[in-house]
Amino acid sequence: MPTARRTAILAVLLVAAGSLAFATGAAVLDGEADTLADDRVAIQPADGPNGKYAYLNEDDEITVDVSPTNPNLSADFEGVNVGSTGRIDDVFRITYTADETADVWIEHAGENLTFVTDDGPIENASNAVTLGPNGSVSVGLRFDTRGAEAGTYLSGDEFAIHANVTDPETAENAAFSAESDGDSSGPRILVADAGPSARELEASDVDPGDTLRFETGGMAIDRANLTLDRLDLHGVTTRTVRMSADGTPDPLPEAGPLETPQDPVPLGYLALEYDFDPTDVEEMAIRFSIDRDALGDTDPENVVVFRRSDDGGWEPRETAVLDEETVEVSGLSEDRVHFVARTTEFSTFAVAAHTDRIGVRNAAIAESALEAGDETTVTATVENAGGAAGERTLTLTADGGASDGEALGSETVSLAPGESTTVAFPVGFDEDGAYDLAVDGTSAGTLLVGDGTGSSDGTTQAATDGGPQPDADGGSQADADGGSQPDADDGSASPAADEPVEEPGGFGVLELAGLMGVLAVLLGWLAVIRRLPRS
Repeated sequence: MPTARRTAILAVLLVAAGSLAFATGAAVLDGEADTLADDRVAIQPADGPNGKYAYLNEDDEITVDVSPTNPNLSADFEGVNVGSTGRIDDVFRITYTADETADVWIEHAGENLTFVTDDGPIENASNAVTLGPNGSVSVGLRFDTRGAEAGTYLSGDEFAIHANVTDPETAENAAFSAESDGDSSGPRILVADAGPSARELEASDVDPGDTLRFETGGMAIDRANLTLDRLDLHGVTTRTVRMSADGTPDPLPEAGPLETPQDPVPLGYLALEYDFDPTDVEEMAIRFSIDRDALGDTDPENVVVFRRSDDGGWEPRETAVLDEETVEVSGLSEDRVHFVARTTEFSTFAVAAHTDRIGVRNAAIAESALEAGDETTVTATVENAGGAAGERTLTLTADGGASDGEALGSETVSLAPGESTTVAFPVGFDEDGAYDLAVDGTSAGTLLVGDGTGSSDGTTQAATDGGPQPDADGGSQADADGGSQPDADDGSASPAADEPVEEPGGFGVLELAGLMGVLAVLLGWLAVIRRLPRS
């Protein structure tokens, strides 16, 4: 619901000499009315739900009030949202009650508000509606709060309704007679159904500055998920308009798929073909809607219409979400989210939804080696390359040692489109080893703790091929649970790593005496052998 900080106030007041007396022969109206033109023209709130925005004040003057001061509205109603556009149809009716014909129009100086009928603006004499006897026309409001300040009135000025009663002799030249049942003059508009996803649009007898409204009846773009509901052409200066509209969920061959730097998700495509100069139209409004279930968790504010430019690129068009009150007063389905996109150029269009694309651009370790029990820092640069704000939780993981595959920590970041930030994770290990660190799958490098060979069970780490790990002299380290570790000099087995190593201290006296005795015996035998006679 809108709040006081986000809403503008729309209120206008017609001040006229009210009278409930009618001229002789006037139609009998149900209820009270404000009258003018010698009581030949009567103004009343409309019978439909939007008639609550109009009422007769204490002086029997018609008042149009879309603000908290309106006694017909709920106490929590605060106005219309700033930065939006919308339309409120069938607010009040103007009825001609006499036997002649009358040209009726409204004058109003406000820039943010336009009085409209089903066939376009009714402001100024050039847009007058000709009413026959007992004829009537329903009048609504089109508002544009872009640039308006919150909490202010869009228009506090009075508006004036003019009725120029025509001469009976010229009545036969009036656009509508008594049999017209109140229809007003204006361009002839035709919308032909050419299939579920196609429409043929045509308008003729268009007057300069007219607004053309083509009701496309929920033309499918992506089945019922995404539909084209209406096309409005504002400020038309050509006498005739012919267009065809085609929708599809798939890229059109002549335009190709939607490709933009922020990579939004395409929801559907709309192709328009036309036989007029686009400069003959001041602006086109594309009105479409999306089923709420199909939209899912996507923020409606992230839905954007793109136009394919002449150079093959895709340009975003101004796209707005209709607020809840506009949807309600316009009688639109509340099961759908309604949008309007505005463009001054015609082409192929794509409806797409921006998403956040938050990811790790790079990651690094402050130190590549440290002792067991010490700590260092892993940093990661995170950016949002998408077109929507988002939030993501990043996780630091380690492969190797006792922490193989373990999540060591996490950080949550919230980023606007195009924004980046740096996150830091403290990291340290109590066991020696080599640890491969990564932030959300992006490698930060390998951290060596201690001598880099420790493991969680007290054994040494084997080489990556599963065999023994060679040492610097060409030997190899065997497992500590049964294999021996060859000495680098003579290949003898070394004692276990947890036993003290005793080095020999040299020959003692007993060992020297024994050795001398052995040498004496050998020398004696040599002497005997030399004395033996030779045969």
